Amino acid sequence: MRSALIAILAFAAGILLMQVSGHGGWIGRQATTPAVAVSHAGKPAATTSVEVSQNQDDAAAGNDSWPADAPSPEQVIYDQPRLMQEAIRQLRPRTPGQTNLYAITFAGDGEENVFRNEAEYGAQLVDKRLAAPGHSLLLENNPDTLQSRPLASWSNLETGLAALSKVMNPQQDILLLYLTTHGSEDHSLLVDMDPLPLDQIGTGDLARILKKYPFKWKVVVVNACYSGGFVPELHGAGTLVLTAAAADRSSFGCSNDTAATYFGRAWLVDGLNQTPDFIAAFHRASTEVGQWEHRDKLEPSEPQIDIGSGIDGQIRNWSTHVRPTPMLDYPLRPSHAADAAAQDATDEAD
Repeated sequence: MRSALIAILAFAAGILLMQVSGHGGWIGRQATTPAVAVSHAGKPAATTSVEVSQNQDDAAAGNDSWPADAPSPEQVIYDQPRLMQEAIRQLRPRTPGQTNLYAITFAGDGEENVFRNEAEYGAQLVDKRLAAPGHSLLLENNPDTLQSRPLASWSNLETGLAALSKVMNPQQDILLLYLTTHGSEDHSLLVDMDPLPLDQIGTGDLARILKKYPFKWKVVVVNACYSGGFVPELHGAGTLVLTAAAADRSSFGCSNDTAATYFGRAWLVDGLNQTPDFIAAFHRASTEVGQWEHRDKLEPSEPQIDIGSGIDGQIRNWSTHVRPTPMLDYPLRPSHAADAAAQDATDEAD
Protein backbone atom coordinates (compact mmCIF):
# COMPACT_ATOMS: atom_id res chain seq x y z
CA MET A 1 0.00 0.00 0.00
CA ARG A 2 2.89 2.34 0.79
CA SER A 3 4.35 1.58 -2.62
CA ALA A 4 1.11 2.78 -4.20
CA LEU A 5 1.51 6.11 -2.41
CA ILE A 6 5.13 6.33 -3.58
CA ALA A 7 4.03 5.66 -7.15
CA ILE A 8 1.61 8.57 -7.03
CA LEU A 9 4.27 10.87 -5.62
CA ALA A 10 6.82 9.81 -8.20
CA PHE A 11 4.38 10.52 -11.01
CA ALA A 12 3.36 13.90 -9.58
CA ALA A 13 6.72 15.27 -8.48
CA GLY A 14 9.32 13.26 -10.35
CA ILE A 15 11.12 12.63 -7.05
CA LEU A 16 10.30 10.89 -3.82
CA LEU A 17 8.84 13.66 -1.69
CA MET A 18 7.51 11.73 1.27
CA GLN A 19 9.83 12.20 4.27
CA VAL A 20 10.12 9.75 6.03
CA SER A 21 -11.76 1.78 13.62
CA GLY A 22 -14.47 3.03 15.50
CA HIS A 23 -17.13 3.15 16.71
CA GLY A 24 -20.08 1.27 15.39
CA GLY A 25 -18.39 -1.86 14.07
CA TRP A 26 -16.40 -0.93 10.97
CA ILE A 27 -15.43 -3.98 8.94
CA GLY A 28 -11.72 -3.64 8.19
CA ARG A 29 -10.46 -2.89 4.73
CA GLN A 30 -6.93 -2.54 3.43
CA ALA A 31 -7.28 -0.25 0.43
CA THR A 32 -9.56 2.75 0.13
CA THR A 33 -9.65 3.11 -3.64
CA PRO A 34 -10.69 0.71 -6.39
CA ALA A 35 -7.72 1.86 -8.45
CA VAL A 36 -5.12 -0.02 -6.41
CA ALA A 37 -5.37 -3.34 -4.61
CA VAL A 38 -2.61 -3.33 -2.00
CA SER A 39 -1.91 -5.20 1.23
CA HIS A 40 0.47 -4.33 4.06
CA ALA A 41 2.84 -6.83 2.49
CA GLY A 42 3.42 -4.13 -0.12
CA LYS A 43 2.42 -6.09 -3.22
CA PRO A 44 0.30 -3.78 -5.39
CA ALA A 45 -1.76 -4.99 -8.28
CA ALA A 46 -0.33 -4.41 -11.74
CA THR A 47 -1.48 -0.80 -12.16
CA THR A 48 0.71 1.93 -13.61
CA SER A 49 1.08 5.34 -11.96
CA VAL A 50 -0.74 6.95 -14.90
CA GLU A 51 -3.66 4.55 -14.44
CA VAL A 52 -3.70 5.24 -10.71
CA SER A 53 -3.84 8.99 -11.31
CA GLN A 54 -6.60 8.72 -13.92
CA ASN A 55 -8.62 6.24 -11.90
CA GLN A 56 -8.36 8.42 -8.80
CA ASP A 57 -9.50 11.51 -10.64
CA ASP A 58 -12.43 9.54 -12.08
CA ALA A 59 -13.28 8.19 -8.63
CA ALA A 60 -13.17 11.65 -7.07
CA ALA A 61 -15.59 12.98 -9.67
CA GLY A 62 -18.27 10.59 -8.43
CA ASN A 63 -17.29 10.54 -4.75
CA ASP A 64 -19.66 12.33 -2.39
CA SER A 65 -16.94 12.91 0.21
CA TRP A 66 -14.56 14.64 -2.22
CA PRO A 67 -15.40 18.36 -2.59
CA ALA A 68 -16.08 19.59 -6.10
CA ASP A 69 -13.88 22.66 -5.55
CA ALA A 70 -10.94 20.74 -4.06
CA PRO A 71 -7.72 19.91 -5.91
CA SER A 72 -7.52 16.48 -7.48
CA PRO A 73 -6.50 13.54 -5.27
CA GLU A 74 -3.10 13.51 -6.96
CA GLN A 75 -2.59 17.20 -6.16
CA VAL A 76 -3.55 16.63 -2.53
CA ILE A 77 -1.01 13.84 -2.19
CA TYR A 78 1.65 15.98 -3.93
CA ASP A 79 0.97 18.84 -1.48
CA GLN A 80 1.53 16.81 1.70
CA PRO A 81 5.25 17.60 2.19
CA ARG A 82 4.51 21.34 2.00
CA LEU A 83 1.59 21.12 4.43
CA MET A 84 3.65 19.05 6.86
CA GLN A 85 6.56 21.49 6.72
CA GLU A 86 4.20 24.41 7.36
CA ALA A 87 2.75 22.60 10.38
CA ILE A 88 6.20 21.67 11.69
CA ARG A 89 7.37 25.29 11.37
CA GLN A 90 4.62 26.25 13.84
CA LEU A 91 6.17 24.09 16.58
CA ARG A 92 7.67 26.10 19.42
CA PRO A 93 10.80 25.25 21.43
CA ARG A 94 10.37 23.42 24.72
CA THR A 95 10.50 25.23 28.05
CA PRO A 96 13.90 24.38 29.55
CA GLY A 97 14.31 23.06 33.07
CA GLN A 98 11.03 21.15 33.26
CA THR A 99 9.10 18.27 31.73
CA ASN A 100 7.23 19.41 28.61
CA LEU A 101 4.23 17.93 26.80
CA TYR A 102 3.91 17.71 23.01
CA ALA A 103 1.06 16.08 21.11
CA ILE A 104 -0.04 14.66 17.79
CA THR A 105 -3.79 14.38 17.27
CA PHE A 106 -4.93 12.14 14.43
CA ALA A 107 -8.44 12.07 12.91
CA GLY A 108 -8.42 8.99 10.69
CA ASP A 109 -11.83 8.84 9.00
CA GLY A 110 -12.66 11.62 6.56
CA GLU A 111 -16.37 10.80 6.30
CA GLU A 112 -17.49 12.01 9.73
CA ASN A 113 -16.87 15.35 11.38
CA VAL A 114 -16.90 13.81 14.85
CA PHE A 115 -13.28 12.68 14.43
CA ARG A 116 -12.16 16.06 13.12
CA ASN A 117 -13.92 17.73 16.07
CA GLU A 118 -12.00 15.64 18.58
CA ALA A 119 -8.59 15.94 16.92
CA GLU A 120 -8.90 19.72 16.63
CA TYR A 121 -10.14 20.04 20.20
CA GLY A 122 -7.31 17.86 21.50
CA ALA A 123 -4.75 20.05 19.76
CA GLN A 124 -6.35 23.20 21.19
CA LEU A 125 -6.46 21.64 24.65
CA VAL A 126 -2.71 21.05 24.53
CA ASP A 127 -1.84 24.46 23.12
CA LYS A 128 -4.19 26.53 25.29
CA ARG A 129 -4.66 24.60 28.53
CA LEU A 130 -2.20 21.76 29.10
CA ALA A 131 1.05 22.98 27.56
CA ALA A 132 1.83 25.99 25.38
CA PRO A 133 1.11 27.28 21.86
CA GLY A 134 3.08 25.34 19.31
CA HIS A 135 3.18 22.09 21.25
CA SER A 136 0.80 20.13 19.02
CA LEU A 137 0.57 18.76 15.49
CA LEU A 138 -2.86 18.18 13.99
CA LEU A 139 -3.37 15.56 11.28
CA GLU A 140 -6.86 15.08 9.92
CA ASN A 141 -8.79 13.57 7.06
CA ASN A 142 -11.73 15.79 6.23
CA PRO A 143 -13.14 17.21 2.97
CA ASP A 144 -13.08 20.74 4.38
CA THR A 145 -9.36 20.79 5.23
CA LEU A 146 -7.72 19.09 2.26
CA GLN A 147 -5.92 22.31 1.31
CA SER A 148 -5.17 23.65 4.79
CA ARG A 149 -4.08 20.75 7.03
CA PRO A 150 -1.93 17.66 6.57
CA LEU A 151 -3.70 14.38 6.08
CA ALA A 152 -3.92 11.85 8.87
CA SER A 153 -1.79 9.26 7.13
CA TRP A 154 0.88 6.73 8.09
CA SER A 155 3.57 8.78 6.31
CA ASN A 156 2.55 12.08 7.90
CA LEU A 157 2.41 10.45 11.33
CA GLU A 158 6.01 9.32 10.91
CA THR A 159 7.07 12.73 9.62
CA GLY A 160 5.42 14.36 12.63
CA LEU A 161 7.03 12.01 15.12
CA ALA A 162 10.43 12.60 13.56
CA ALA A 163 9.94 16.37 13.85
CA LEU A 164 8.82 16.18 17.48
CA SER A 165 11.79 14.00 18.39
CA LYS A 166 14.01 16.94 17.41
CA VAL A 167 11.97 19.66 19.16
CA MET A 168 11.39 17.68 22.37
CA ASN A 169 13.83 16.25 24.85
CA PRO A 170 12.90 12.61 24.15
CA GLN A 171 14.33 11.41 27.46
CA GLN A 172 12.40 13.89 29.60
CA ASP A 173 9.34 15.23 27.78
CA ILE A 174 6.04 13.40 27.28
CA LEU A 175 4.56 12.56 23.87
CA LEU A 176 0.77 12.47 23.73
CA LEU A 177 -0.63 10.64 20.69
CA TYR A 178 -4.42 10.78 20.35
CA LEU A 179 -5.96 8.73 17.53
CA THR A 180 -9.68 8.88 16.85
CA THR A 181 -11.40 6.91 14.08
CA HIS A 182 -13.30 3.69 13.39
CA GLY A 183 -11.78 0.38 14.46
CA SER A 184 -12.27 -3.17 13.23
CA GLU A 185 -12.61 -6.48 15.03
CA ASP A 186 -9.16 -7.49 13.78
CA HIS A 187 -7.77 -4.38 15.51
CA SER A 188 -7.03 -2.13 12.57
CA LEU A 189 -7.67 1.62 12.56
CA LEU A 190 -9.50 3.10 9.60
CA VAL A 191 -7.39 5.69 7.78
CA ASP A 192 -9.64 6.95 5.02
CA MET A 193 -10.00 9.92 2.71
CA ASP A 194 -11.57 8.33 -0.36
CA PRO A 195 -10.38 7.91 -3.04
CA LEU A 196 -6.81 8.26 -1.73
CA PRO A 197 -5.07 4.89 -1.20
CA LEU A 198 -4.07 5.45 2.43
CA ASP A 199 -2.47 2.73 4.55
CA GLN A 200 -4.49 1.33 7.42
CA ILE A 201 -2.80 1.10 10.83
CA GLY A 202 -2.92 -2.13 12.82
CA THR A 203 -1.73 -2.89 16.34
CA GLY A 204 1.71 -4.07 15.31
CA ASP A 205 2.03 -1.19 12.83
CA LEU A 206 1.47 1.46 15.49
CA ALA A 207 3.88 -0.20 17.91
CA ARG A 208 6.58 -0.45 15.23
CA ILE A 209 6.11 3.17 14.20
CA LEU A 210 6.57 4.39 17.76
CA LYS A 211 9.61 2.19 18.38
CA LYS A 212 11.47 3.99 15.57
CA TYR A 213 11.67 7.16 17.64
CA PRO A 214 13.47 7.80 20.94
CA PHE A 215 10.52 8.87 23.09
CA LYS A 216 10.98 7.48 26.62
CA TRP A 217 7.63 8.78 27.93
CA LYS A 218 4.44 8.28 25.93
CA VAL A 219 0.68 8.59 26.41
CA VAL A 220 -1.08 6.74 23.58
CA VAL A 221 -4.85 7.10 23.35
CA VAL A 222 -6.71 4.94 20.83
CA ASN A 223 -10.34 6.04 20.57
CA ALA A 224 -11.97 3.39 18.39
CA CYS A 225 -14.04 0.23 18.52
CA TYR A 226 -12.10 -2.86 19.63
CA SER A 227 -9.17 -0.60 20.52
CA GLY A 228 -8.25 -2.70 23.56
CA GLY A 229 -6.53 -4.95 21.05
CA PHE A 230 -3.77 -2.33 20.82
CA VAL A 231 -2.78 -2.68 24.48
CA PRO A 232 -0.53 -5.77 24.30
CA GLU A 233 1.63 -4.40 21.48
CA LEU A 234 1.90 -0.91 23.02
CA HIS A 235 2.54 -2.07 26.59
CA GLY A 236 5.93 -1.09 27.93
CA ALA A 237 7.93 0.89 30.45
CA GLY A 238 7.25 4.61 30.26
CA THR A 239 4.05 4.20 28.25
CA LEU A 240 0.47 4.91 29.30
CA VAL A 241 -2.06 3.30 26.95
CA LEU A 242 -5.72 4.35 27.07
CA THR A 243 -8.38 2.83 24.82
CA ALA A 244 -12.06 3.56 24.34
CA ALA A 245 -13.07 -0.10 24.42
CA ALA A 246 -11.96 -3.61 25.24
CA ALA A 247 -10.45 -5.77 22.50
CA ASP A 248 -13.83 -7.43 21.82
CA ARG A 249 -16.16 -4.47 22.39
CA SER A 250 -17.54 -1.59 20.36
CA SER A 251 -17.43 1.98 21.57
CA PHE A 252 -20.12 4.53 20.81
CA GLY A 253 -20.97 8.02 19.65
CA CYS A 254 -19.44 8.32 16.20
CA SER A 255 -22.59 8.66 14.13
CA ASN A 256 -23.01 11.60 11.81
CA ASP A 257 -25.45 13.32 14.16
CA THR A 258 -23.04 13.46 17.12
CA ALA A 259 -20.40 16.09 17.83
CA ALA A 260 -18.19 13.84 19.98
CA THR A 261 -17.76 10.16 20.69
CA TYR A 262 -18.64 8.92 24.16
CA PHE A 263 -15.00 8.41 25.11
CA GLY A 264 -13.79 11.58 23.43
CA ARG A 265 -16.30 13.72 25.29
CA ALA A 266 -15.69 11.97 28.60
CA TRP A 267 -11.86 11.93 28.51
CA LEU A 268 -10.99 15.02 26.47
CA VAL A 269 -13.83 17.43 27.22
CA ASP A 270 -14.98 16.45 30.70
CA GLY A 271 -11.84 14.78 32.05
CA LEU A 272 -8.92 16.94 30.92
CA ASN A 273 -10.90 20.11 31.45
CA GLN A 274 -11.00 19.18 35.13
CA THR A 275 -7.51 17.74 35.67
CA PRO A 276 -4.22 17.49 33.75
CA ASP A 277 -3.76 14.00 35.25
CA PHE A 278 -4.33 11.67 32.28
CA ILE A 279 -4.89 8.68 34.57
CA ALA A 280 -7.42 10.43 36.82
CA ALA A 281 -9.18 11.78 33.72
CA PHE A 282 -9.42 8.21 32.38
CA HIS A 283 -11.06 6.87 35.55
CA ARG A 284 -13.53 9.74 35.48
CA ALA A 285 -14.22 9.10 31.80
CA SER A 286 -14.65 5.34 32.26
CA THR A 287 -17.31 5.92 34.93
CA GLU A 288 -19.06 8.54 32.82
CA VAL A 289 -19.07 6.37 29.67
CA GLY A 290 -20.49 3.47 31.70
CA GLN A 291 -23.33 5.65 32.94
CA TRP A 292 -24.18 6.79 29.41
CA GLU A 293 -24.13 3.22 28.09
CA HIS A 294 -26.38 2.05 30.91
CA ARG A 295 -28.76 4.91 30.17
CA ASP A 296 -28.83 4.05 26.47
CA LYS A 297 -29.04 0.27 27.09
CA LEU A 298 -25.79 -0.43 25.24
CA GLU A 299 -23.33 -3.25 25.83
CA PRO A 300 -20.51 -1.80 27.97
CA SER A 301 -17.49 -0.79 25.94
CA GLU A 302 -15.12 -1.34 28.88
CA PRO A 303 -12.38 1.28 28.26
CA GLN A 304 -8.91 -0.04 29.01
CA ILE A 305 -5.86 1.43 30.76
CA ASP A 306 -2.31 0.11 30.88
CA ILE A 307 0.20 2.00 33.03
CA GLY A 308 3.81 1.25 32.16
CA SER A 309 6.43 1.61 34.87
CA GLY A 310 7.45 5.18 35.62
CA ILE A 311 4.95 7.02 33.42
CA ASP A 312 2.63 7.95 36.32
CA GLY A 313 5.51 9.69 38.09
CA GLN A 314 6.56 11.52 34.93
CA ILE A 315 2.99 12.73 34.40
CA ARG A 316 3.07 14.11 37.95
CA ASN A 317 6.39 15.84 37.20
CA TRP A 318 4.85 17.48 34.16
CA SER A 319 1.49 18.36 35.71
CA THR A 320 3.11 20.40 38.51
CA HIS A 321 3.94 23.01 35.86
CA VAL A 322 0.44 23.17 34.37
CA ARG A 323 -1.23 26.44 35.28
CA PRO A 324 -5.05 26.44 35.41
CA THR A 325 -6.69 28.30 32.55
CA PRO A 326 -10.36 28.69 31.64
CA MET A 327 -11.98 25.46 30.48
CA LEU A 328 -12.26 25.11 26.72
CA ASP A 329 -15.72 24.88 25.21
CA TYR A 330 -16.15 21.96 22.87
CA PRO A 331 -16.67 23.11 19.25
CA LEU A 332 -20.04 21.71 18.30
CA ARG A 333 -19.41 21.72 14.58
CA PRO A 334 -22.38 20.34 12.65
CA SER A 335 -21.95 16.86 11.22
CA HIS A 336 -22.14 16.20 7.49
CA ALA A 337 -25.60 14.77 8.09
CA ALA A 338 -26.69 17.98 9.80
CA ASP A 339 -25.23 20.02 6.95
CA ALA A 340 -27.19 17.94 4.46
CA ALA A 341 -30.42 18.29 6.46
CA ALA A 342 -29.96 22.06 6.66
CA GLN A 343 -29.36 22.22 2.90
CA ASP A 344 -32.47 20.11 2.25
CA ALA A 345 -34.52 22.47 4.41
CA THR A 346 -33.17 25.45 2.47
CA ASP A 347 -33.96 23.76 -0.83
CA GLU A 348 -37.51 23.02 0.29
CA ALA A 349 -37.96 26.65 1.39
CA ASP A 350 -36.78 27.82 -2.00
